[in-house]
Amino acid sequence: MVSGMTDKSTAVKCIALDMDRTTLNREGRLSETNRKALEQVIASGVHIIIASGRAFDTLPRDMVELPGVEYAITLNGAAMYHVPDGKCLKRYRISEQAVEAVMRATEGEPVSYEAFIDGAAYAGKALLENPEAFGISPQAVEYVRSTRHGVDDIVQFIYENRYRMDSMDMIVPNAKLQQKVWKQAAGATDEVYITSSVQNLVEVADRNAGKKAGLVFFTELLGLQREETAAFGDADNDIEMIRYAGCGIAMGNASESCKRAADYITGHHDEDGLAKGLRDILKLI
Repeated sequence: MVSGMTDKSTAVKCIALDMDRTTLNREGRLSETNRKALEQVIASGVHIIIASGRAFDTLPRDMVELPGVEYAITLNGAAMYHVPDGKCLKRYRISEQAVEAVMRATEGEPVSYEAFIDGAAYAGKALLENPEAFGISPQAVEYVRSTRHGVDDIVQFIYENRYRMDSMDMIVPNAKLQQKVWKQAAGATDEVYITSSVQNLVEVADRNAGKKAGLVFFTELLGLQREETAAFGDADNDIEMIRYAGCGIAMGNASESCKRAADYITGHHDEDGLAKGLRDILKLI
């Protein structure tokens, strides 16, 4: 449903926003309509929190540079930041043992790995040279190439840096392999949180991570109650956050499981669904 505001969404003081396919349009940009809506909300004193699976250094400039955006949940809740100065406020690193367990469990599978360390993203040079061969969608090719630091051997790199990994991704070519690799990683250790934002990714972080954990951290930091929060998302990695928020809103383009978890469904991300949700559901503009 999209009409009317219930008691769950009254007195909203903090909004967590997924980025890709939620706040951003298909070009990965913040539309002018969504920008103006966010500027109005920020001016009213509501806290805006980026809630992304991206690393801090790869967050969209349209959002990071928007005046008044103070905080960011990154890497699916593995690291939380104060945006203006880039300071990491809270971090859950994967244990060395968990990194090794996941790598051993998925060894030999046709996957490509990505590593995230201190807000930066790393990938194998082979992936960057031909992203589409590894299952990266044509729309995401430029984003991947422009935000990843290339390394010759990503597997070796991960083992060498296993003691300081914020999180890691496994890029897979299809949904069947995604399910297989997910199961292998989950069966190898109970020290990880596993999720996915798109079908070609298996995203692995410390077991204490998750976008919900990130939103809990910031509500406590800001001295707010969960009833005073709202969250927008489109994918399965947004579900826990959407369920936790006082008002959980799924995009019109969201996965069916995300829609079922939400209190409301707004418009499509490429049709300014964020602004519509701020206006029609939260009554903030």
